[in-house]
Parts: sequence; structure tokens; C-alpha cells
Amino acid sequence: MAKQTPPLPLPVQRALRKLGKDLHDARKRRRLTTTVMADRVQVSRPTLQKMEQGDASVSIATYANALYVLGLVDRLAELADLSFDDLGQKLSNENLPERIRNR
Repeated sequence: MAKQTPPLPLPVQRALRKLGKDLHDARKRRRLTTTVMADRVQVSRPTLQKMEQGDASVSIATYANALYVLGLVDRLAELADLSFDDLGQKLSNENLPERIRNR
């Protein structure tokens, strides 16, 4: 019997749908057909269509490859960049020692 995965949180679903739509729009702005784009991303057309719909079953590598094909892969490296992690920086600052002792 297949294992069922729990549904994704709504904000994650929305983010994936937006990413898929943005990739779809970027492909169209570049006047690439689904056949050409799928070939360049090295996936089937149905997988490309799933990706453009924001389907969570599509691997992150496929999304990354699509970004590369569209010339947008540099933005991927910034997703979890520490400089954008305000909460993480705040938590880190709270854990700084009050004073440093000489040994």
C-alpha cells in the first residue's frame, strides 16, 4: 500500500504555484515552446507542465534546471542566504556571551 504524504502547508502550496507560474511566464516571454523547454530542462512535457503548475512532486533539481535554462539560476542560491535570515540572526545575537574572560 502506498504511503500517503501529509498535505503541504498552504503558504508552501502558494509559493510553489507562484514559482510555477513565474517559470511559465518566463518561458513564454522568451518565446520557448513547451517542447523546446522540456528538451532543454531534460524532462518530459508532462513533467514540465506539472512544474509550471507548481506541483510538489517535481524535484527541486528540475526547478533548478529550469531556472538555469531561463538564465535565473543565480537567484536560487539566495533563497536561504544567511543575510536574509532575520530571525536566525536575531536568535544568534541573543545567544552571544555577556562578557568574554581572559584565560
